[in-house]
Amino acid sequence: QVQLVESGGGLVQAGGSLGLSCAASGSAFIRNTMGWYRQAPGKQREMVATITSAGITNYADSVKGRFTIARNNTKNTVYLQMNSLKPEDTAVYYCKFAGITWRTYDYWGQGTQVTVSS
Repeated sequence: QVQLVESGGGLVQAGGSLGLSCAASGSAFIRNTMGWYRQAPGKQREMVATITSAGITNYADSVKGRFTIARNNTKNTVYLQMNSLKPEDTAVYYCKFAGITWRTYDYWGQGTQVTVSS
């Protein structure tokens, strides 16, 4: 069972920066993808950014050029640096770990609130 512990988040003014981190424990998956998703009130959860164990990244169009995802495979930790934040980035941000064998096993963090004031 993979457990995820998120940290970071909080309140920031528009144009500011925040960082999130998520540490995974209990993983025996050599191949995996870690990422961040977010859910704003009344909206569906959406992908923000993902990074594979090989370092391949993927970003939502809405955050390209502003957010950067990175990971430390030794620590099984993924980071999200968020710059030039906008009020529309306000949401609960969830860390996701996808372990890959012949199928994918998904694990989610508890979520952390990011609020961007205008």
